[in-house]
Amino acid sequence: MKILLKNGTIYDGTGAPSYMGDVYIEGERIVDIGTGLSPEVDKVIDCTGLSITPGFIDAHSHNDFFVDGEDRDAYFAPFIKQGITTQIVGNCGFSSYGVSRESVHKNKVGGGLFHTKKAGGFADFLHAARGRMPVNIAPLIGHGTVRIGISGYDAAHFSKAQIEEMLTHVREAMELGALGGSLGIMYQPGMYADKEEFVAFAREIAKYDGILTVHPRANSKVSLSYRPIFIKPHLEIALDEVINIAQEAGVKLHYSHLIHVGEATWKCCSTMLEKLHNANATYDLYAFCYGGSVITVILPPWYLHLSEEKRKRPMVQLRLKLLINLARKLLGLDFDDFIIADMGAKYAHYQGKNIGEIAREQGLSKIDMYIKLVEDSQGKARIFIEKYNNEEIILKLMQDKSSMFMTDAWLENSGRQSHATFQGFPLFLVKAREAGLPLAEIIHKMTGKTAERFRLPNRGTLKAGNFADITVFDYEAVSVDLSTPEATPKGINYVLINGNIVVDEGVYKPMLCGQMVLRDR
Repeated sequence: MKILLKNGTIYDGTGAPSYMGDVYIEGERIVDIGTGLSPEVDKVIDCTGLSITPGFIDAHSHNDFFVDGEDRDAYFAPFIKQGITTQIVGNCGFSSYGVSRESVHKNKVGGGLFHTKKAGGFADFLHAARGRMPVNIAPLIGHGTVRIGISGYDAAHFSKAQIEEMLTHVREAMELGALGGSLGIMYQPGMYADKEEFVAFAREIAKYDGILTVHPRANSKVSLSYRPIFIKPHLEIALDEVINIAQEAGVKLHYSHLIHVGEATWKCCSTMLEKLHNANATYDLYAFCYGGSVITVILPPWYLHLSEEKRKRPMVQLRLKLLINLARKLLGLDFDDFIIADMGAKYAHYQGKNIGEIAREQGLSKIDMYIKLVEDSQGKARIFIEKYNNEEIILKLMQDKSSMFMTDAWLENSGRQSHATFQGFPLFLVKAREAGLPLAEIIHKMTGKTAERFRLPNRGTLKAGNFADITVFDYEAVSVDLSTPEATPKGINYVLINGNIVVDEGVYKPMLCGQMVLRDR
């Protein structure tokens, strides 16, 4: 199909100033960009008063776990309606691929957060995803998934033989074009790996000039992942660990979701940025001050190692409560900041309530209620945590030279949804407009900067020869409805994926036109 986008304000994704012009598309590629273009086409879209930009690139997604779903379009539609055309997947150590088909542990892939029907190797994923993607998918290989495939949730350090087995999965993915790899050091089973294992994983990524993304061991001033020794804030210790791994392996580093959980942590922002800048690392961020996780996220590794019987011992419970209450007070974070998103149908009445509210209803202390909710949900309850950042920090990060934007969200089958699934990127635009930030630089962070850092070939910028991933919007009309998480943002007029119009005058038209975006080799 031949399409002409006419008379729009063009932001090319490089950060350069905007200009008025036209974009001519044939099939899946941009053919020409200029003024006064008048080729014979099948469709002309009048973009007068509208901004024409590259399609937004979600720098941190988990939607690889939904490619094999029965109604996969439902999981991708909210992101496309935001203007997102490409999602970088396999983050936080969790990819839906990276295990042997014969692994007895492959049913554990996803770490309890996600599930996949046909876990297998990277080649299996490429084959299964072909022709089934509503958006472009750009994959990383997850360390946690590879580890699960080899030893499940075993807490033992890997032997040299197991490390070599791990590297065979990494090599397969990288040789077939994976962007790089991801670590989830805060999550099981990534938390059980030692430095030797992390460095071996990262060094293999570096051999292919790939990128390493890392969910660190801690995102707050105080974390139960560390002993209560307060030489420096724990999130800084965690970042030092990440930088050390990357530097020893010689790999490019991208820090996943720079957050500062709890009011006491917010003052660490400047130091964290200085460390990231000195390490030549990039990072991504949310548009919101909260984020989603599992209810066990604050539990220390030593407690998670224990059997159910041992967890109930009085001394164990006493130790756990003392540590959690100490951390909570030092952080400026309370159980009122933990909101139940989903615990299943049996506990639907808890949905949308914070743990403090539930504790008062049940006549329990907040800490006892928290532990009971962990037990009742078998550690699988989905929660939202407030005070990930504040608005001042978000605006600061939006303007920082090393940042790029993401959602880190997914559509849930039940329970309360995350705003970011539906409104993440438009909210960045709203914040930029209200703060008077240069739109060209904001678009750069949403598009070309991410494509360059992750080495996505022929995407992220508007130029002849690139794929026609394009978002057209009315900047002044872009708006979100924060009172309704599932609300469709306004002002996103057109979205094209590989030259296919999937949002037309604001109306979404489902189609499987996404491509697998592999590393530029």
